[in-house]
Amino acid sequence: MEQQTILIIDDDARNIFALKLVLQSKGYSCITATQAEEGIRLLKENNSIAIVLMDMMMPGIDGYQALSLIKNDADIGHIPIVAVTAQAMKGDKEKCLQAGAQAYVSKPINVDELIEVISQYLK
Repeated sequence: MEQQTILIIDDDARNIFALKLVLQSKGYSCITATQAEEGIRLLKENNSIAIVLMDMMMPGIDGYQALSLIKNDADIGHIPIVAVTAQAMKGDKEKCLQAGAQAYVSKPINVDELIEVISQYLK
């Protein structure tokens, strides 16, 4: 199986560490960014990124702003983005999807659910 790269954008190093560990154990390659700006730069520089896991609550440019910037960029706007967020109140999922995310996974992350969502986009 060709290794497909997942970009994890999260301002919390512990979340990145845990996600990366789980995803690598499932055979995925991961690159990470702790700020949206850095994540967008990586997306533009690395054409092997197949999907993005985006934390929605970050300082500076948050996930919603980052989604908008990515979706409006002709070069990277096609890459699927999964909103990964602790915001699990009624309406939060819809807000993420309206902002341009293809899918939504709430924290604490259910690993099986996350892998299922990722596998829908990485065939």
